[in-house]
Amino acid sequence: MAATTVPTCDVRWDLSDLFDSTDDPRIEATLASASSRADAFAAKYRDRMGSAGAGMLKSAILELESLVSDLSKPIQYANLRFAADTGDPKLGAFLQKMMEAASEIQVKLLFFELELQQADAAHIDRVMQDESLANYRHWMETVRAASPYRLSEVEEVVLEKTANTGSRAWVRLFEEVTSNHVFELKKEDGSTKEVSQEEVLTLLRDPDRATRQRAADALSEGLAEMERVLVFTYNNLLQDKKVEDELRGYQYPEQSRHLANELDKETVDLVMQMCADNVNLVSRFYMVKRDILGLDKLTHIDRYAPLFDTRATVPYDQGKKIVLDAFGKFSTEVADKAKEFFDGNWIDAEPRKGKGGGAFCSYNTPDLHPYVFMTYMNRMDDVMTLAHELGHGVHGSFSRAQTQFNFNGTLPLAELASIFGEMLVFEDLVTRADNRDRLALYAEKIEGIFASVFRQASMFRFERACHEKRRAEGELTPEEFGELWQKHLGHMFGDSIELGDQHSRWWSYVGHFIFAPFYVYAYSFGELLVLSLYEAAKKEGPEFATKYTDLLKLGGARSPKDLMATVGVDLNRREFWQGGFDVIEKMVSTFEELWKKENNS
Repeated sequence: MAATTVPTCDVRWDLSDLFDSTDDPRIEATLASASSRADAFAAKYRDRMGSAGAGMLKSAILELESLVSDLSKPIQYANLRFAADTGDPKLGAFLQKMMEAASEIQVKLLFFELELQQADAAHIDRVMQDESLANYRHWMETVRAASPYRLSEVEEVVLEKTANTGSRAWVRLFEEVTSNHVFELKKEDGSTKEVSQEEVLTLLRDPDRATRQRAADALSEGLAEMERVLVFTYNNLLQDKKVEDELRGYQYPEQSRHLANELDKETVDLVMQMCADNVNLVSRFYMVKRDILGLDKLTHIDRYAPLFDTRATVPYDQGKKIVLDAFGKFSTEVADKAKEFFDGNWIDAEPRKGKGGGAFCSYNTPDLHPYVFMTYMNRMDDVMTLAHELGHGVHGSFSRAQTQFNFNGTLPLAELASIFGEMLVFEDLVTRADNRDRLALYAEKIEGIFASVFRQASMFRFERACHEKRRAEGELTPEEFGELWQKHLGHMFGDSIELGDQHSRWWSYVGHFIFAPFYVYAYSFGELLVLSLYEAAKKEGPEFATKYTDLLKLGGARSPKDLMATVGVDLNRREFWQGGFDVIEKMVSTFEELWKKENNS
């Protein structure tokens, strides 16, 4: 009989290093202090930044860093509590209260960056050369880069205040609706079972095809029930971005994301085009997978089907050991940082109703450790997710060597340690596996890489098409969203997989489209970058580990180009990016050879 349940774990995080509860008096004290300090900051520095010398500018930056760090803690705590239980209306109200309180304080500080952006370029360039500001040159450069797209202070205040009942409210609605929706899963005996979104998505990887079909039916029917809300929500966010982009003078929908990522359009378009040019690798893989599964054709329900009918599970403690052992073989320093997350209860891995979907690592602030959020369902995929998020966690921990404004790197480099961590675990497992298990491991890893590289590039094209169509023609219908989704995702698979009609609704549960427009291409960048980097690490040997950890410790203190130059990488070279595709091709070829060997044995 096919399984319709998955073993779970009961690991929850301890957030007391932030606050003890939503009623913790330290929260109101932090906000009151931040508000008072913001008033004093404005009184001291307003109308002075355009002519400030190096001494005054450094003093102002140090004060602002401290204020921003303290102010961010209540909102970070609120976001973590809400992610852990989106079904609790009190936590939703608490999150809204924190966002509104933070906005009231943030608007008092908007003048600072605006004055820096409006200041005479020659003066700012001269001041920035002072050695006392060396640690903040890159931050100043990123602030100044946004100068052409800044509005007046009054306009910026209006946008900040209205965001809480505008775009941020739509994001919260999406999270609450999708996280708390009950999906009706039909069982083999005809009865139904209520499952969460995470549970139904997990069943799409079940070895039994009938179970996968029932999961796909439940997912599609559930999304259809939410369709009016999800479609209206996304239409409003598309329009909201259009309006803000027009006000700021952005020329195309993804331009603001490129600016935040410190990447130019030419580089992004190059990598996205290279993803399209190398998409034949996807078809090659799935043609072999179809042969292994013994099916006449593959559909959307077979994309993540395991190769072999196995019920093997990986309990949380075993997954922990696998990850720490793999990290330790590369670097004891990396493994030690990862171990802190288990020792300190900084991970929330328990599956439960109302818990937000997906996985993430919250870096928080340099004076506080990160937290990891995921849902561990005792699958090998969950081990990879644990390795991925702990990679983020290690990166965040190393980045604590930096100050607040240099703490977070850009999105394309945010995957540096996460994907690297996955590769460490994958290669460690491969060395201990027999041919059949290697075949399964390669299949899972290749599919994960495809999801990060080709699928995210396809989603980027879908997202861009949605923004462009909304701007040109007005609101999109559910059918129009579905047509764009099928077109762009279908291109990835070619003739190797048939995406059925029910798949046309599956765009609507992807949170990245909602809360972080054009975030998705960062995954393609990160995966390709790390694949090339990992190959370099293997060639260079143990010496690379020190160079690598030194890179992670830089956080966001330099531009992506300058950061990667520390390990000998030129992000503008087409050959570098092709190196990532070459690694994928080698893995697909190995998969093909493993199947030939298995098939002939």
